[in-house]
Amino acid sequence: MAKRIQFSRHGGPEVLEYLDYQPAEPGPNEVRVRNRAIGLNFIDTYYRSGLYAPPALPSGLGTEGAGEVEAVGSEVTELAVGDRVAYATGPLGAYSDLHVLPASHLVKLPEGIDFEQAAAVMLKGLTVQYLLRQTYQVQPGQTILWHAAAGGVGLLACQWARALGVKLIGTVSSPQKAALAEANGAWATIDYSREDVPARVLELTNGEKCPVVYDSVGKDTWEISLDCVAPRGLLVSFGNASGPVTGVNLAVLAQKGSLYVTRPTLFGYANTRERLQAMADELFGLILSGQIKVEIGRRYSLAEAAKAQEALSSRQTTGSTILLP
Repeated sequence: MAKRIQFSRHGGPEVLEYLDYQPAEPGPNEVRVRNRAIGLNFIDTYYRSGLYAPPALPSGLGTEGAGEVEAVGSEVTELAVGDRVAYATGPLGAYSDLHVLPASHLVKLPEGIDFEQAAAVMLKGLTVQYLLRQTYQVQPGQTILWHAAAGGVGLLACQWARALGVKLIGTVSSPQKAALAEANGAWATIDYSREDVPARVLELTNGEKCPVVYDSVGKDTWEISLDCVAPRGLLVSFGNASGPVTGVNLAVLAQKGSLYVTRPTLFGYANTRERLQAMADELFGLILSGQIKVEIGRRYSLAEAAKAQEALSSRQTTGSTILLP
């Protein structure tokens, strides 16, 4: 019998249960994957807490993993048993030994990228891809601001920005995290626990601010982020680590310089197999060329999922965290 993590009610990490699980047989266009490594992400805590609603309760958890194809549906032609694959766009249930999902959500892993790397980088790396390459196409020489630069997504963004010739200013919470972000390519860092972020951004940009600000923190940094965007610039809000942004006053965008705001998701960009594969190919290419290195900060067993989420939510982690079945 396979094992999985599920929850029957919303709440803290204590609601997660490690249970026996019998996955369904793949449907005509589905594949069953034997997970070898599973990604841990903030979006997992949103479903657990109820900020995002799962399709039904009890529910599995997790959207990212890597492993081997164990069975394919009758109409699946692009994948075969034994293929090495990775996924990042759900459905929920990646926290498991076995996971059934649409074949269109899977990409093949190239030689040179192992399961742990793939599980650590798929969701975060594809997120950075759409943010830097599609939501706002950053250009060489631009100076941008990225909150939580020492986190899993942030460290990849530092490296990707450096590869593109972009000067990334990263916010961090300690000197240790500042050093980590800078080692991964951040042009400059701001310790928000000791420094005034908008004031430092003004200094670092010679008073011009940033054409784009990337904010995954949410409620606690919303107004700070707005104060760092240049006139007619863009604030990209793509996460809620401190809680959701609510009560937005659109008049403030006018007052601060005719600003733009967007709330994108990976699912809005990787919404076809072709787009997903193209995004993954760009990500894998940067990894294989050495321009992006995958930092796995911590590894937990699948049974320790609650402990892993506690560490993530309390900001004890750097880089990516993975679960091992």
